[in-house]
Amino acid sequence: MRDSEFPCKVVWLVLCQAAAAAAAGFSLSSRSQANISSMLAPQANRVMVLGEWEERWKEDKIGFHQAEVHQMLEKNIDKVLAGRTGVRFFFPLCGKAVDMKWLADMGHSVVGVEISEKAIIQFFKESNLTYSEEPVPAIPGAKVYKSSEKNISLYQCDLYNFSSSIEGQFGAIWDRGSLVAINPKDREKYAALLISLMAKDCRYLLDTLLYNPELYAGPPFFVPDEQVQSLFGNCCDMELLQSQDILTDRHRGWGLDALTENVRLITLKAI
Repeated sequence: MRDSEFPCKVVWLVLCQAAAAAAAGFSLSSRSQANISSMLAPQANRVMVLGEWEERWKEDKIGFHQAEVHQMLEKNIDKVLAGRTGVRFFFPLCGKAVDMKWLADMGHSVVGVEISEKAIIQFFKESNLTYSEEPVPAIPGAKVYKSSEKNISLYQCDLYNFSSSIEGQFGAIWDRGSLVAINPKDREKYAALLISLMAKDCRYLLDTLLYNPELYAGPPFFVPDEQVQSLFGNCCDMELLQSQDILTDRHRGWGLDALTENVRLITLKAI
């Protein structure tokens, strides 16, 4: 080989290696996405419109509501707070979660979004809190209910009409029954919204469920670990805090033979 040809050969080899690596990465990514799609297939076309959720509240078909503070939040609250006080918490699809008052009693502020007006009013009444009600100019038809005694604001609107322009960004998110409740086809849109609401120091506690989706149509929906990684992994770090078997007779009544609850802490990657 002549000396003049050597640099060209090196450049050509580097380009070939880069192309091979990119192709391998693309192939791996494609296989990964295909695997996720296969896992999600049984529930992929399952859709719940907002009116159905409102009907569930009106008919008190709210088996997902818990009368006590969720044990996963209690056990991991120190991880979420990380020594901070006066943290702003966001609750997507908040329902009437008693966790909101628990956090407010600790001196934190809470913003929630919920489609059911009944759920929001029940939260304030059952928490013995007075509240005010006002329209939200930035979201046509939406209302916000604000506690007079605690720093709690609950927005009655479609979650996807909410944005950081309404309440800014948050230092913490508690997602106990939201990602598992939204329609499976909306998860990428949902993840993008939640990431946009995260302040730089935000600590997002995410609760997901693993089970055989061929046995139960949902909701709550099956959310595989691989999809959580796909939704948040590019811009967030994730730590699995807890994973436990929570199968009960109620779940067996759904047709399930196994049910695992996973709780992760999600934080934005340092830039």
